[in-house]
Amino acid sequence: MKKLNVAIIGCGAIGSTHAQHYSKSPYGKLTAFVDIIPERARSFAEQYGGEAYEDYRKMLKDPSIDAVSVCLPNVLHAPVTIAALKAGKHVLCEKPIAISATQAESMSAAAKAAGKTLAIGVVNRYNSNVNWIRDMIAAGDLGEVYHVHTQFRAHRSIPGLGGWFTTKEKSGGGVMVDWGVHFIDLIMYCLGVPQPLSVSGVAHARLGAKPRDYAYTNMWAGPPNYKGVCDVEEAVSGLVRTSGPSIAFEGAWAQNIGEGAMLIDFLGEKAGIRLTYGGSFTVYSHKDGRLYKTEPSMRAESMFQVEIDSFLQSAASGKPCASDIDAVIPTQKVLDAFYRSAKAGREVKI
Repeated sequence: MKKLNVAIIGCGAIGSTHAQHYSKSPYGKLTAFVDIIPERARSFAEQYGGEAYEDYRKMLKDPSIDAVSVCLPNVLHAPVTIAALKAGKHVLCEKPIAISATQAESMSAAAKAAGKTLAIGVVNRYNSNVNWIRDMIAAGDLGEVYHVHTQFRAHRSIPGLGGWFTTKEKSGGGVMVDWGVHFIDLIMYCLGVPQPLSVSGVAHARLGAKPRDYAYTNMWAGPPNYKGVCDVEEAVSGLVRTSGPSIAFEGAWAQNIGEGAMLIDFLGEKAGIRLTYGGSFTVYSHKDGRLYKTEPSMRAESMFQVEIDSFLQSAASGKPCASDIDAVIPTQKVLDAFYRSAKAGREVKI
């Protein structure tokens, strides 16, 4: 297939990840970079070749650009993605889709109207072990999966305290939209995307409420900005009821427990699976009155590379990829319902 010319909008950390993998893809060529901090865009242009822009609107006027990656704060996902689609570009937008399911549905409608591919950066859908588990569940190896439990907890690691990650008007939320979206989407994907019915959730914003008093072990996404704010949750828990299994979750960017957990347990009638997030998994089963513990292994491809290649192939062929927006909207609906439930203090229907 012909290589597609690609632009990256947002030259921060995730923009760098996208650029690295586009540069290795046989299906695309990096030709433009956009950032409101001009030095960032120029740095990317010098490294990968191409033109640097400060305004994405100017870049979108270039008819030679076929596709863009939107790597911006969450509040900008919908407006920038819709503008790119209207300009005739295919779009890979980072997760979460947007800050509401209503915005997500508007983005989907814009993609259909433009006849362009719109994929979302739920990269775990391209993880080899995740797809192996998905195939096992579909084949009935676990029997009926009736419940899934997940934890995404860390010891005091709020990202970029005072930056856009902790500013609700820019991010739309805290740990739930940053980490929770990955875990919930991975689970929904493995289960064949059952219909979400209701959510009961609680959110806590305690440890980061007084930024100058916050001691931390890790602060990825930049050093603290004490002139900024932290008005998002750093800890969550809840229960999702679906047309299939129930899903329970516990998450925390920051907790006063020194041991974290990044895992997903799929509980089936015949067998169960524990997946270490980003890593391997263990199968617990039984036969003839005996209990078995199996640790499958395989050579895994880079999920980011598979994501980028799949997006470009989808853009060229018109065939939806695994992270097509319509497949991810149910995850966005769960996020929306979680925040409504946490605010209302009760279970809410979707």
